Amino acid sequence: MEFDKLSRSVIGCAIEVHRNLGPGLLESTYRQCLACELSHAGILFQMEVPLPVRYKDILLDLLLRGELIVEIKSVEALLPIHQAQILTYTRLANVPIGLLINFNVTRLQTGIKQFVL
Repeated sequence: MEFDKLSRSVIGCAIEVHRNLGPGLLESTYRQCLACELSHAGILFQMEVPLPVRYKDILLDLLLRGELIVEIKSVEALLPIHQAQILTYTRLANVPIGLLINFNVTRLQTGIKQFVL
């Protein structure tokens, strides 16, 4: 799958975080470190943006320039529910691209999935 320029930049930042920390930490740790890398790269983003839904608010991990949603996980394996979650977020936020990044892998490239509406 072809990644656009913003997606590639975010993935590069995520790889840098993973290269320094490795797998096995909490999602919140990776989220904060990725935010630091994105800031250093000059990429504008918002963290944990609430999405209004009829029942309750859902929180996104990172919303980048309103063009890309990044959902961070640190799990043994990505499950269909994780994919459903990122697809729901992109639909509710009306954002065309979502990245699902699982940091709990040996090689980060195997933990990245892109979703396009």
